[in-house]
Amino acid sequence: TNTNKIKPQTMYAQQQYPQPMMAPTADSDAYSGKSAETRHLKPGELSTGTTIMAIQFDKGVVLCADSRVSTGAYVANRASDKIAQLHDHIWCCRSGSAADTQALTDYVRHFLAQLAVETGRLPEVKVAAHLMRKLCYENKDNLMAGVIIGGWDPVSGGAVFNIPLGGACIPMPFAIGGSGSTFIYGLVDSEFKENMTKEEALALCTKAVSHAMARDGSSGGVIRTCVATAEGNEREMVPGNKLPYGPAGW
Repeated sequence: TNTNKIKPQTMYAQQQYPQPMMAPTADSDAYSGKSAETRHLKPGELSTGTTIMAIQFDKGVVLCADSRVSTGAYVANRASDKIAQLHDHIWCCRSGSAADTQALTDYVRHFLAQLAVETGRLPEVKVAAHLMRKLCYENKDNLMAGVIIGGWDPVSGGAVFNIPLGGACIPMPFAIGGSGSTFIYGLVDSEFKENMTKEEALALCTKAVSHAMARDGSSGGVIRTCVATAEGNEREMVPGNKLPYGPAGW
């Protein structure tokens, strides 16, 4: 017998077939366990959520906000107040980092108080908005703050300014902001009209914010409203079981 037989595998080169791709594991999948809202966050960064809104009406401004402060999936405060007073008739709706927006409102409140003493008259809403804009724009790399400035002054009457992330300053007849605002743009566009009455503006604000609270997991709690006019300020609260739309009314 011939002991020097050539083995088949040495006679013919083995054909290489592509290996099947393995399903990504939890360690290799960057999106594992993350929702569309949280997958863009950096390591250690937590998502925050809010719904804020302001509408200019014939005699002043209506401001509105939910009350949920979220730290990722954890609700840190279910009854916070996101509408901060900057001066007698000027208010600020806060969204983004609670610490950043609280520091910003403290600064602007201090500057407006100084200005009122030095000039002997009420500051204008646009002055408050541009002070906030200056702080947000010049520190935009270190802040996460999107705010709405609204109020009444003797020069312009009711006024609303939207200051989104980055520090732009946009005068608008109405403004919405926060994570819940994406759910209600169409609703507000269809329902808003020029020269609304106070009652119509209040009804639209509470309706829109309650819809956002029902759809956005980072918005919830109660609805707080503020009406700023020449006569003064009216603050109200709509409890969670009396919202115009939501689980309690389904």
